[in-house]
Amino acid sequence: MTKIGLVLEGGAMRGLYTAGVLDVFLDNNINIDGIIGVSAGALFGANYYSKQRGRALRYNKKYCKDKRYISIHSLITTGNIVNKDFAFYKVTNELDPFDDEEFIKTNKDFYVVITNVETGSAEYINIKNSTVKNLEVLRATSAMPLVSKMVEINNHKYLDGALVDSIPVTKAIDMGYDKIIVILTRPLEYRKKPFSKLESLFIKLKYRKYPKLVKAILNRYSNYNECLEKIIDLESKKEIFVIRPSRDLNISRLEKDECKLQEVYDLGINDAKKQMKKLIEFLK
Repeated sequence: MTKIGLVLEGGAMRGLYTAGVLDVFLDNNINIDGIIGVSAGALFGANYYSKQRGRALRYNKKYCKDKRYISIHSLITTGNIVNKDFAFYKVTNELDPFDDEEFIKTNKDFYVVITNVETGSAEYINIKNSTVKNLEVLRATSAMPLVSKMVEINNHKYLDGALVDSIPVTKAIDMGYDKIIVILTRPLEYRKKPFSKLESLFIKLKYRKYPKLVKAILNRYSNYNECLEKIIDLESKKEIFVIRPSRDLNISRLEKDECKLQEVYDLGINDAKKQMKKLIEFLK
């Protein structure tokens, strides 16, 4: 039986493009056996298994300007630009509740990528519900360096999974998925650039106690670009199916403009609709 895997790139608010794509998947009953999500890809991708169409767009538009959600105020007062208590707990449990019951009922693999700061390597955690422990895993995958505290899980410290494995397509292949769909949040021509000398120096100073993490961060651009070339090659051979933005998203990572958030989501909707016929053929 064909095993279908879905790989979700991160990108903070660019992830609303992915949310739009996934909502079209829900509309078309696309069956996914396992998801591997990174950062915002994991945060917004969880709504696919909970079948909450439009949820990611809804709460981000509602709270994007709220200083309790994502703000410099939160960074100054808590050490995290994404507020732990409000963004991960109050929104999830009270203000726009995540349907944990539906997520559990799905009973499928949902892997979240996190970066171990001591080893400088990626770890892949399969979560089955939204318990506090698993919410901390989601916090870790989206803990952007320099503006987030490290997240401690089982006596180990973690940061953003994208630092080591931004697009875990190789991991999906290794896991044995027969058909793999990759949703990117950058257009085809995008490539990462290395940090400037000043930026590199700051990273080395900030994380001087974690040399393997520093190495991973400074090499990220090269690993990311190599992964993109591999994805393009696999796509050309029709071994994977890729959905990427048809144009530059023109949105900041921590965008506060509700209209831009809606625009990025709508582009995901439109791009996915245009690709749906080809996707269904690929999955046959």
